[in-house]
Amino acid sequence: MPDVRQPAGGQPPRLSSRTLELKLREPWRIARGTSTLKSNLLVSLEGEGGPEDNGLGEAAPNIRYGEDAGTVQAALERLAPLLKQGLRDWSGLLDRIALAEPLHPAARAALDIAIHDLAARRHGIPVHRMIGANPARVPETSYSIGLDIVPVMQEKVRAAAGFPILKIKLDGKNDRTIVEGIREVTDRPLVVDVNEAWHDPAEAIEMIRWLAGMGVMLVEQPLPAADLEGARRVRARAVLPVFADEAVLHPSDLPALVDAYDGINVKVQKSGGLRPALRLIEAARRFGFQVMIGCMIESSLGITAAAHLSPFADRADLDGHLLIAEDPFVGAQVDRGMIALPQEPGLGVHPR
Repeated sequence: MPDVRQPAGGQPPRLSSRTLELKLREPWRIARGTSTLKSNLLVSLEGEGGPEDNGLGEAAPNIRYGEDAGTVQAALERLAPLLKQGLRDWSGLLDRIALAEPLHPAARAALDIAIHDLAARRHGIPVHRMIGANPARVPETSYSIGLDIVPVMQEKVRAAAGFPILKIKLDGKNDRTIVEGIREVTDRPLVVDVNEAWHDPAEAIEMIRWLAGMGVMLVEQPLPAADLEGARRVRARAVLPVFADEAVLHPSDLPALVDAYDGINVKVQKSGGLRPALRLIEAARRFGFQVMIGCMIESSLGITAAAHLSPFADRADLDGHLLIAEDPFVGAQVDRGMIALPQEPGLGVHPR
């Protein structure tokens, strides 16, 4: 990657952060629980060149990976001294960030995103160009339907009429009833996300066979991430592609997944930033995996950062900003499932 231009004087950027309280449009329920509010963190890197010399990043901590707003803030305070040498040593800085906080991916992601934003602004190019992504190859995004009683889920499906692919959350309780209810109101292709809720490989195999008959395209994380032997049994007999999400965080996870999954869900927040996410995608390709670029519940800031990576993926699930009531940022635009990457320097994200 090119060196990052620094303004006259070469002073390091000033790091600041604050909480982003994101109220959801409606309660968001998956197999692990229900949320009505998401506490993310906004990170800012302020240079000496005025308002345009400012990089933004977002942390979307997830308790599944041992993080919350408090752990992210503490990790950012520990990472701040690494910025003292400025941004000229781009590669070295990102490596030092990764090594300093290996157990806090959302904190690293926020700083990594802000560095990418500031670096691309200083070079006068969009982030996707800086990382070599082709905006013409952005896959269409699915839209997620959270768990609820069937009539409510049906109404959510109707409200998402503009999206060509729907991602349906299941929890292993009344899954067939849910899918049958969804099929009463739409014939669109479906992706099913189980979030580790199934536990019997034999039942999972039979359920996947039934889902294939219901027009489902793929199944995401059917079994607990730790059950690799069960995942291998499922994949050997599954009639649909099976993707890993919670089971993959790092490239080092991939060798054990080769016979267990067909594809992986890469998320900037669980990977620790754009660069480690891109490295995970590259490693996944070497092992022959399909790639989905996914997200947490994030504002348009975090979603747009992930969207800049989407041309490297086969599928996209970048709808987290659409689940919140008042998005504090404007970024990549979504029209009938198609994401338009910003063409201005940096991430192309602005406060609303």
